[in-house]
Amino acid sequence: MGKKLLFIRHRTLDGIEEGGERLTNANLSYIREILGADKIEEYPIRDKSKKNTLLNRISGCYYFFKNFHYGLTSQKVDEIVKKAKHFEIIYIDRSIFGIIAKLLRENGFKGKIITFFHNIEYQYYKDRITQHHPLKAIIKKSVKNNEFFAIKYSDTIIALNERDNRLLQSLYGRKADFLIPISLKNTYEPSEEIMQKSFDKPMRCLFLGTNFSANTEGLLWFVKEVLPHVNIRLQIVGKGMEKIKSQLPNDSRIELYGSVPDLKEFLENADIMILPIFKGSGMKVKTCEAMMYGKHIIGTTETFEGYNVDFNKTGALANTKEEYIQAIERFSVGTYQKYNAYSRDFFLENHSEEVTIKKFEKIICNF
Repeated sequence: MGKKLLFIRHRTLDGIEEGGERLTNANLSYIREILGADKIEEYPIRDKSKKNTLLNRISGCYYFFKNFHYGLTSQKVDEIVKKAKHFEIIYIDRSIFGIIAKLLRENGFKGKIITFFHNIEYQYYKDRITQHHPLKAIIKKSVKNNEFFAIKYSDTIIALNERDNRLLQSLYGRKADFLIPISLKNTYEPSEEIMQKSFDKPMRCLFLGTNFSANTEGLLWFVKEVLPHVNIRLQIVGKGMEKIKSQLPNDSRIELYGSVPDLKEFLENADIMILPIFKGSGMKVKTCEAMMYGKHIIGTTETFEGYNVDFNKTGALANTKEEYIQAIERFSVGTYQKYNAYSRDFFLENHSEEVTIKKFEKIICNF
């Protein structure tokens, strides 16, 4: 009888996947292929039916003191401990659930525990929580405790890139056992027509991202500092992005969308992906997705973190106003196709299902 694996995740979604959940679902699909779907059970922590009421937010603050995040409760931990008796491997998706690894060991679980670090959560929360948040110190301590528990009680730690690996060593005294960068299932095949399409005039530039501080700050910086100096159309697409409409100038070149049922049309028709992201940790799923679609990308050092690309071939590295303007002007005077074969090939060779599943096989099958 083959090994059985319990896959503990933040949540399952019925609607559009956000970046972190896309990575979760991709990794889950690889493990299913290795072990077989009948050997895997999912356990989502967050209840989709539970409304984000004031009472629930207050109770969530109480759980910070118990090192519980994202809907984790004592009742759910008890359920996990009971379920774990029927599995050889527990896979914990996100280091913010490190408390689960600790409580599994304390309750006698003898199997293998794998924790996948989407990023270094302590760094993420340190940057995310405002200085004046009344619970900032408590939340930071709770997050750090969870990552310490993940490090201490997991048999195998997986991180995304060398930057996170260095931070793990610095904060917790242990490096990851494996580095598995972001990858996605290859769900796109470009048509001959798409591969031959030339740039629009003016160029159609696409910003893709949810209404999250790192995304909106970078986007608003671009709109203020760069857009007035270049001749482009700017499309903004992402969950909740309609909420920033009041912060955007009244400029006919800007097209603002919120959640859309299918990103394919936007990605195929874009000439360039504009991704001015200046802070964060881990890696950016949107960068991987853009390469899957064979796009030119103009991004910051943070945009390309963990992707060992040739910037000039995939698009351009731009960290300042002047560098963004220069990169856009370079594309505007040349003759280019919307499809970037280098980006697409780089994705297939480094960040696709075929590459990543081999790495997971080494981890899963060696237990």
